[in-house]
Amino acid sequence: MNLALTVLEIVAPVFILAAIGFIWVKLGFEYRIEFITRLAMTLSVPALIFTALMKTEIDPAALTALSLAALVGYAALTLVFFLIVKLAKLNTRTFLAPLIFGNTGNLGLPLALFAFGDAGLGYAVVVFAVMAILSFTFGIYLVAGGANLKTIAKEPLVFATLLGAVFLAMGWETPTFLTNALDLVGQIAIPVMLITLGVAMARLHPQGLGRALILAIVKVAVSVGIGWVTAQAFDLDPTAMAVLTVQLATPVAVTSYMLAEKYGADSDSVAGLVVVSTVLSVIALPLTLALFV
Repeated sequence: MNLALTVLEIVAPVFILAAIGFIWVKLGFEYRIEFITRLAMTLSVPALIFTALMKTEIDPAALTALSLAALVGYAALTLVFFLIVKLAKLNTRTFLAPLIFGNTGNLGLPLALFAFGDAGLGYAVVVFAVMAILSFTFGIYLVAGGANLKTIAKEPLVFATLLGAVFLAMGWETPTFLTNALDLVGQIAIPVMLITLGVAMARLHPQGLGRALILAIVKVAVSVGIGWVTAQAFDLDPTAMAVLTVQLATPVAVTSYMLAEKYGADSDSVAGLVVVSTVLSVIALPLTLALFV
């Protein structure tokens, strides 16, 4: 009973904020998702990543091990899901990237913070940064058949990650007034991303929900298994193991739908994956967290 209450306390704020966004749109209120997304991905999330890395008290060696574990984890997911997509005779451009890259930003970051505190957020930022770099490179290549390296290099997420890693490695800190300002900007990120997730869910037009349910269940099972095995192989500490597993097991991200829409993949099928996997995560993520809390 205590375990169930603990898990509920962790996940309830996440889904309550997403529900606020969903209900907001259904009531007919305006929500400019393009502006909010640009604000989050250009300003608040990079500030969150930079300050979390700069201020983390986690051993740099542990963060390096987690970074390598995340790379190996995503490589393993790519291989397994490539085989599944081929065996199921599904379109690679449409289905492969969404199955590999989960919603480590909107859901993964707040879950790690609520479940494991600042240390968990520090670990989660590392996994999110690895995922973001891979998603904006390899992910775009999968969906579009090519990636613009110049565009990738200009991504604020990439710059904030590299700069935060330098400050962490050198033991540097920004002046207090600047750190406080960056903290305030970064604090925007998590609630805004969760509310935006709910808004996006309300506006999607999904198709192929039966197939999406099967794929969502497979995604959770494969991701949890690979996360646990990879964490064991790299001898991660319990918190890092939990964060890696939960991050890999997050549902399909709304950005996967946006990329499919932009590059001409079957966006309605991806929308089905987003909706079904997110709804399934109401059960799957608490069960995954229960393995570690």
